Formats: sequence, C-alpha cells, structure tokens
Amino acid sequence: MTIPSIPHRRATCAACLRAQSDCICRWAAPVAAAVELLVLQHPLEVRNAKNSARLLHLCLPGSRLAVGEAFDPAELAGLLEAGGRTPILLYPDTPGDAALGIAPPPALDEALLAQPGLLRLAVLDGTWRKSRKMLYLNPALQRLPRLALRDVPASGYRIRKAHAPHQLSTLEAVAHALGQIDNDPARYRPLLAAFDGFVQQQAAKTLHLNPS
Repeated sequence: MTIPSIPHRRATCAACLRAQSDCICRWAAPVAAAVELLVLQHPLEVRNAKNSARLLHLCLPGSRLAVGEAFDPAELAGLLEAGGRTPILLYPDTPGDAALGIAPPPALDEALLAQPGLLRLAVLDGTWRKSRKMLYLNPALQRLPRLALRDVPASGYRIRKAHAPHQLSTLEAVAHALGQIDNDPARYRPLLAAFDGFVQQQAAKTLHLNPS
C-alpha cells in the first residue's frame, strides 16, 4: 500500500504569524504610548509579507489588531469604545465622500489631543481602495472625528508601490500621528527604525528571489 505524502508545513512564528525563517520579531521595538491604538486590518493584508501592521502591533503594547472588512456593528462599537476612551480615526480629508453617500465627519476637537490618555486612535490597514471600502461599509467609522497628518515626510516604504511620496505605510503613518499628538516626534523614532529594518529584510529577500 502506498502511503500518501503529507505536505511539509513551514514552522510559523506565533507572534508575527510569519514563517520562522522570515520572522520579523527581531525588529520589534516596544514603545509606550498614552494613546491606545486600534488597527482594523483588511483580510487581504493579513498574509501580505510587505504589510507593516503586525510589526506595528508588536511595537505598541496594549494595541489591538482586528481583521475584517464589514465589521459587526456591536463588535466594532466594542472595539472603538472599550474602556471609555474617545475614538478618533487616522484618515485624511476626502472631499469625494459625498459622492459615495458618506456624510462629512464631525470636526476634531483639538482639546481632545491634549489628553492622549483618553484617546483611542483607529487606523485602517489596507490599500487606499480597500480602506475606502472599509470606511464605506462601516458607518461607525464615518461618524468618527478624523486626525489628518501634517508635514508628512516622504515614505521609506520602497518595497511596496505608492502613487505619491506622501503615501505612507500603516506603521509610518501611526508613528507620525503619535508624534503629532504628543508633539514629540523623537519619542516614536524607534518605530521608524524598526520599520527600516523590516524594509531592508524584505528588500533583501526580494533580491534573493529575483536576482538581476
């Protein structure tokens, strides 16, 4: 009798969910932040090797990462409002919202930013098109005041295509947002250093698989 072979499964890191040979945990640099982070990740990003959200989650103790596209309203409300924090959405102004039937978000009360320990920063992790769809499918996100980034530097996300220099990875965007809220960008430079290491690792892997 012939015994069918069992496909070999690569060992996976329980923390970063990647193959152990491609583990990114060594880049994790824990940084304490008063603002609590909630990452809402599109399902297609979960296994994307170039995605930075898992590293971001590992770097920010107390952060939450939930996967979905159209979230159950009660589940999403629980994620946004847990612990009585005030949720705000890290998302730029989008003048075309009305064409999609999305009401303008409420204005952000700048006084909220003076109490970061009471805030929860929600961020949508996905391509621009995916994040727009997540916003469209989840009315609770539409009702959140938005935090827009100011004076955004060019991205270091050279392993993934962007349509403009100011389009950042999720990790970069959150690092700059936290620095903006705290008025202390230097505090979050370890996040950007971790991201640089991650990008170098992925670039080296791509070069190995596709030598010129």
